[in-house]
This record gives sequence, structure tokens and C-alpha cells, in this order.
Amino acid sequence: MDPHKGVLMRFIDLSMPLDDVIPVDPPFLRPKIEYKDHVAGLKDMYAMYGILPEQLLDGQGLAAETVTITTHSGTHVDAPWHYHPTMNHGERAWTIDEVPLDWFFRPGVKLDLRHLPSGHLVTPDDIDAELERIDYRVQPLDIVLAHTVASSAYGNENYIDTGIGFGRDATLHLTGMGVRVVGTDAWGWDLPITANRELFEQTGDPSVVWEGHKAGAEVGYCQIEKLQNLEAVPAFGFTVACFPAKVRGASAGWTRAVALLDD
Repeated sequence: MDPHKGVLMRFIDLSMPLDDVIPVDPPFLRPKIEYKDHVAGLKDMYAMYGILPEQLLDGQGLAAETVTITTHSGTHVDAPWHYHPTMNHGERAWTIDEVPLDWFFRPGVKLDLRHLPSGHLVTPDDIDAELERIDYRVQPLDIVLAHTVASSAYGNENYIDTGIGFGRDATLHLTGMGVRVVGTDAWGWDLPITANRELFEQTGDPSVVWEGHKAGAEVGYCQIEKLQNLEAVPAFGFTVACFPAKVRGASAGWTRAVALLDD
């Protein structure tokens, strides 16, 4: 309950768990998690405090984990620095610890694009058609979330190669409306890796590779990747909280993204 308004709020978790079991990254990028239980933690308790097992409650120490990950593991927010060294046509790109915090707590808008097939390159017309369908006009700094076919592939090996892509035109269409944070339930904002590579090989045009990301060189923006549970939120009328971890000088930060709705 919000003590100021006396209104019950519902929280919807939009983040996937960080684990080393469900395949959501290419093999060379997958997290590695070493779990230490309370018995294994007895050594740590002795090293720090000099306390013996028999002196601890039930003879149990502490539990802890050692995690080897990238800043792009799990649900995370990409900073402009991830896409290119510069943004806004020449300014030094912000790292994740430099992006204004008020970007990450804003009204949310969901674009339900699950009807678009995997490998489809989203156009401005696709975006406008969905906004017209839901009868919503995007406001500056709204957080726009894309619900895609990738959501149905979570938990399967083909997850990273399932999804639609937001290229340069679609990305700049959104940033042109004043949007500065976007999100997707796919592995990435652009076309899936295999589809993007095939397009490059077919066309020989290097500009088709990572074109949505590279649009950040023209207008600085952030993207949330690997979201979940977007089917649980309405088209609009909710708030997104997606504050990224403050990793100094980094290209991204992990986030526990949530949607807040007044009930």
C-alpha cells in the first residue's frame, strides 16, 4: 500500500532469474554460479570471526554464491556506451552509472507484437499500427516494452535465435517521440544473431548488423533485454521500475525490472 495515497499497488516481476541452467545466452556467455551451502560456509565464518562450528546456531555457517557473469547476463539495461563510443552525434556516450536515474522509473507502454514472425524487422508502421490499436499516444520518457514471439521460446535452446528486431528506423522512430528507455523479451533489441548474420551475408551491407543498437550513436537511449511476464501487464496504465546496477564505467547493469499497477 502506498502510505501517501492509501492505494494498493500490484507488483509484476518482469525479470528472468539469473541462473546457469536455462539457456538464455550463447554458450560462451552463459553465467557460472558456484553455490556454497551452510556447511561449506563454516570455513568462512571461522576465517572472519574465529568461531567454531559447535559455537554456531545448529552448527551451521553462512550460505553464499560465487558468480561469473557479464553485465549483459540475465535481465539487464544497456547503456549508450554499449552501442558506440559516442551518442547524440558526437557526444561521449554515457556508461551505465552515468545515465539519469529518472529514466528508469516512468510510465510504461506495451507493444504486443507477438503476431510478427521471428526474424521480422520491425518498421515504424508496425509501431504506429499497434499504438493505434491500443489507442495510446506515446509521451516523452515513456518506457516502451515489446512483447514478442521470443516469450514463447524461453527455456528452450532456440530462445536466442527467436525474436523480432528493432532496426535503425524503428529505434529512431521511438526516440523521436522522446522515448529514452525501451525493452524487449527477446535476447536482444536487434534481430536474433543468426537472422542478422544471414541478412548481412545476403546483402553485404554492414549497416544491417546491430543497426538498432548503433542508432544510439544518433540519439542516446537505453534498452532492457531479456524481460519476462509481459503478458501480465496491460497495454498502458502501469509504471516501470528498472534501475540498473551501478557498475562503474560499464556498458550495462543488471536490473530487477518490475511493473507497478494501482489495484
